[in-house]
Amino acid sequence: MRERLIPELIRVNPVFRNFWTGEAISLFGDQVAMIALPLVAVLVLDASAAEMGYLTALGLLPNLLFSLHFGAWVDRIGHRRRMMIAADLGRAAAAATIPLAYALDELTMPQMYAVAFVTGTLSVLFFVSYSTLFVAVVPRDRYVEGNSILNGTRALSSMAGPSTGGILVQLLSAPLTVLVDAVSFLGSAVFLRRISPQEPPTASGEHAGITAGIRYIVREPVIRASLGATATVNLFNFMFFALFILYATRALRVEPGTLGVVLGAGAVGGVIGSLVTGRVSRRIGIGRACALGCILFPAPLLLVPLAGGPEPAVLAFLFLAEFGSGVGVMMLDITLGSIFAAVIPDDLRARVSGAYMMLNYGVRPLGALAGGVLAASIGLRPAVWIATAGACAGVLFLLPSPVMRMRELPGTGAVEHDAGEPLGVDVPA
Repeated sequence: MRERLIPELIRVNPVFRNFWTGEAISLFGDQVAMIALPLVAVLVLDASAAEMGYLTALGLLPNLLFSLHFGAWVDRIGHRRRMMIAADLGRAAAAATIPLAYALDELTMPQMYAVAFVTGTLSVLFFVSYSTLFVAVVPRDRYVEGNSILNGTRALSSMAGPSTGGILVQLLSAPLTVLVDAVSFLGSAVFLRRISPQEPPTASGEHAGITAGIRYIVREPVIRASLGATATVNLFNFMFFALFILYATRALRVEPGTLGVVLGAGAVGGVIGSLVTGRVSRRIGIGRACALGCILFPAPLLLVPLAGGPEPAVLAFLFLAEFGSGVGVMMLDITLGSIFAAVIPDDLRARVSGAYMMLNYGVRPLGALAGGVLAASIGLRPAVWIATAGACAGVLFLLPSPVMRMRELPGTGAVEHDAGEPLGVDVPA
């Protein structure tokens, strides 16, 4: 029974097991904070739609400012695990300042902005290091399995985290609930300290250039098309995310505890997505599964502006939106993460990750700001309609690309289609 319940990669690989355990703890805390932090602004500080947009944007702005430089720095000096531990400790300290200031009756929106910016900056450092550490702890032939486990854990945390966060907000207050996120970062750091994987070598000479990651994305058609798709989805989805808590609690009049329970229950879609992605990829090909995820992720969110009527109907629409979107985001993240792990050369990995984050995540603060401004100009509901509809256009970048012809994971530096011929992946010299 134990062998069937616990994935083999966790059972037989102690390095991956510790890596996964730290991620699981951190992901749960993040999901609690995802509902607690906006509720701090809305319920404690009475934030406006524009202020919610600023708060979301400042948390995402570091992706635009620092991803490229952090990627080059990490590839040049190495020590990815240490970088991730330092980022965890810094994020824990930043999150802990919110309940402290609340207890002293000194909490303000400027402090919320500062915490969002600092946490976002350290998250950039964590994730540009993460992509390289992943390939050091997971065997190449198990990339899809490893990504499925990690993303499935994220989905499980999405079920328990918002529900727990909403209940804790009602029982303790939103600021005190943020302490859960601070503790989760400490847990992640503890388990990262327990592993010592053989990390890829550092880059040197012309290969250490800061623009190498951008050049690779421009010349590599699979990564380039993926960037167009995910950046479009991110732009509009973060218009949506900046407004969702405000829309749900004010326009739809859903209580925080109820909202957390509904979102947590709907997040079972992410668990299902993580379980079926491998099977779908084998059936239709990993490239088509990626495109399918790209449309299944944003399309169900159209149900949010459609929600109306009695409370049970509203909650049903929110549940279905979260469920369907969860299936899609898992399918997209698992397939794209596996393709990137297989294609990108080790000595470029952090720089490509940094460049990709700069461009892909860099549109997120623009989306959040646009969402706040748009809602202030035309109203919450029309702004949510535009955000959810626009995100569905992202898949258009994948349809004419080599991604659609990928049946299996390619080798590093060469993407293959059904006939096994290279599809023009160029690794900069």
